[in-house]
Amino acid sequence: MAWRCWARAWDPRAHRLTVLLEQRQGFRRVRPRSEEPQAPAGSAEARPAPPPPRRSLCPPPPARGGRPSPRRLVKPLLFAVGFTGTAFGAAAIWQYEALKSRVQSYFEEARADWLDKIRPQKRGNFRKQVNSWWNNLTEGQRTVTGIIAANVFIFCLWRLPGMRRIMFTYFTSDPSSKALCSPMLLSTFSHFSLFHMAANMYVLWSFSSSVVSLLGCEQFIAVYLSAGVISTFVSYVAKMATGKFEPSLGASGAIMTVLAAVCTKMPEAKLAIIFLPMFTFTAGNALKAIIAFDTAGLALGWRFFDHAAHLGGALFGMWYVTYGHELIWKNREPLVKAWHEMRTRNTGKGGGRSN
Repeated sequence: MAWRCWARAWDPRAHRLTVLLEQRQGFRRVRPRSEEPQAPAGSAEARPAPPPPRRSLCPPPPARGGRPSPRRLVKPLLFAVGFTGTAFGAAAIWQYEALKSRVQSYFEEARADWLDKIRPQKRGNFRKQVNSWWNNLTEGQRTVTGIIAANVFIFCLWRLPGMRRIMFTYFTSDPSSKALCSPMLLSTFSHFSLFHMAANMYVLWSFSSSVVSLLGCEQFIAVYLSAGVISTFVSYVAKMATGKFEPSLGASGAIMTVLAAVCTKMPEAKLAIIFLPMFTFTAGNALKAIIAFDTAGLALGWRFFDHAAHLGGALFGMWYVTYGHELIWKNREPLVKAWHEMRTRNTGKGGGRSN
């Protein structure tokens, strides 16, 4: 079902709207109108009239300086490494606390008086409907609900004219911008086009059950956030190498990690195009096609999509489910043990009962 949504976005009839799995690179600098008189047609300084600007779903960004130094990549590299380590460390502690809370809740419910269980709860019809809807969701769908809410909130901020400069500075990624590190994360939740956001969030929602059942809630959040930062850093490197500095935004790099992880772990899963359900293909072949397309786009200099961010996200997803899970997540025991000892020590000093 998720692949059908992806394939629909790739339909050539989608015109120039952003496609699914696309790290938006649709901002274009608007050339200022020259106030100088034009040179005669026969002079050496005569220039042909520039082509009409390409229509974009995004507004033009503010003017920025010249080509930055490659040394500006050092700080984003350190941020990517530090943030990834922090994300996985926090996820390990989160998993420990969640498990401890579940165990305590189980024993508290077992000791609760039976009258409290049968006591009618005062709830309105709307609250009952919301609780019923929430309880019917899978664990993966409940996990990505917060991510989708954050994307919708930031999308609404783009609609406020007074926030436009702040949004360009901190919610679009560009190595020539004055803000380098925070946009690596914030741009992952940023969409200017409604279709762009809706398509990406639908794919994330569709693949959420598979990837969360594969990684677990806490590990998935760490992988998703780290993928956004790492894919943006790969985009920085590509822009520095090519000299094409254009702001990018969107969750496509992180979503590519999710797709690559699922397709790598389940390469024989059958997928289909939304309009052609009779034609099926494997997830492994679909992943190869995506990587081939983005590789060609990066090599040929296609500028409408941020192909470097796509490739960075896809390669990170493939690497993580193949090697990273063993190297990172399964070695979290020392951190969790140290956290448990610290919690036990603090509980004992407070006069409470140690666990």
